[in-house]
Formats: sequence, structure tokens, C-alpha cells
Amino acid sequence: MLKVIPFDKITRFDLARKLPIRWRYWTTAYLVDGMLVDSGCAHSALELVTALADTPLTCIANTHTHEDHIGANGDLQCQRPGLAICAHPLALPVLADPREMQPLHPYRRVFWGWPKPSQAEAVHDGATIETEHHRFQVVYTPGHSPDHICLYEPEQGWLFTGDLFVGGKERALRAGYDIWGIIASLKRIADLPATKLFPGSAQVRDNPKQELESKIAYLEDLGGRVLELHRKGWSVQAIVRALCGGPMQIEWITLGHFTKRCLVLSYLGINEDI
Repeated sequence: MLKVIPFDKITRFDLARKLPIRWRYWTTAYLVDGMLVDSGCAHSALELVTALADTPLTCIANTHTHEDHIGANGDLQCQRPGLAICAHPLALPVLADPREMQPLHPYRRVFWGWPKPSQAEAVHDGATIETEHHRFQVVYTPGHSPDHICLYEPEQGWLFTGDLFVGGKERALRAGYDIWGIIASLKRIADLPATKLFPGSAQVRDNPKQELESKIAYLEDLGGRVLELHRKGWSVQAIVRALCGGPMQIEWITLGHFTKRCLVLSYLGINEDI
């Protein structure tokens, strides 16, 4: 499934696999001045390739290597030999061999699928990705993944955040995420004088600083309460029950890979990857 949404000089593509159920998880790619920011999932790759058939592309910039953001890389690079792909240095081995380097849990295979390999070049923190009319600063923002970057265009005030910021108030987290790293990275991009925020899913934001600071305050407050209860001797499960609310559909869909427990454990510096 593919939805096309224009934003002045930027085109947004919302992508998801069509399934015989109502619940699905959308991911987002953006086309700006010939650069594609992320490429959706493998299940929607053909639709994206078709939608871009008559569009000149100069490069793909991947915010990170989760399968719902690199799914059309290989197809586009195969169709357009020499198409450059830019990503953080830690991303390159995953892009070159996604099946070997990033095994997928059942729900991830169902919703997003296995990406094809692609060849990329490294862009480091502070580097610039240049398109014909714009210069995008690379900002290293680990936490959601170790290879996560954001892209910032200072003249326009555009901020592409990948999955570092997608809005909402988290009550659950995927195993392996680093919540304190996420908070530190959010603080870093909150300092940028951005005027429009383009997330890896969810709605585009017109007040990035306010949105980011609100998210930081919420996560820090929740983390403080987790640590306080932990110091008092509360068990992880008791903290989960007290602070994270009732059952969540995502917990059983992911077979326990994305849970309230994982969020609490991440605040405590414990990673129980499943």
C-alpha cells in the first residue's frame, strides 16, 4: 500500500503491506530535491519503485537500517546502477547483507519483510549530503538503533528524524533499544532551529522544538519514577504495573519483543533481547 502526500518541495510516501486484517504499521519515505530519505519496507518496494519510475534520483539517505526503512534500497539500486546510498558507518554491513546481519522476528517478516542487499557509502556525524539545491547536515542520533542519523537542512529548517521521534508517549519499547540514548539524541536535535519536523512515521510537525522538548520531559519524568521505585526495591513487574498502564496490543502481536517490560528494563540499563 502506498499513499502520496505533497509538502511543498517535499513528497511524502506512506508505505505498508496490505494484509487481510485492519491493523497495519505504516512507515514513511520522503523525496526531496532528488534525494530519497529512507525507502520503506520490502513488501511495498515494488509500489515505491513504480511511483518513482519517472523521477530522477541522485541518492538515498537511510536514517537507520531497520527493515521498514531500507526495503526498496536494493530494488532501486538494481534498477538504477550507480545510485548512491548514504548511511552511518555502522549501517553498511547490515545494508550489504540484511538477512545475515539483522535476523527478523516473525512479526517483522510479516509486516515488513526481508530487504534486498544494497551497497552504501558512509556519512559521519557532521558530514553534509548535498543535493542540487540543498545541503543536509548529518546528525548522529543513536538510541533507537546504534546506526541512527537525522538530517537537517538549516536554510529551510527541515529536520528528518527517522524513528528517533515519531510522537506519542511511549508505554512500551522494543528489546535492544536504549532509552537514555534516545533521550540524549532527542536533546541534541531539540537544539537545532528547525521549523518543520518530518518523522519516520506519524504526522509532520510544525513546532519541532516544542514537540521535542515535550517528549524529552515525558521520557525523563518516566525514567525518574522508574529509578525511584527501583531504588525502593520494587520488582520490574511491579514498576511496569504502576507506571505503564494496562495491556497493549503490540505486546502480543510482537510475541513479547515490544513491551512495557522492555521499556522499564531499558531505563534500568538492562537489555533482555528476545
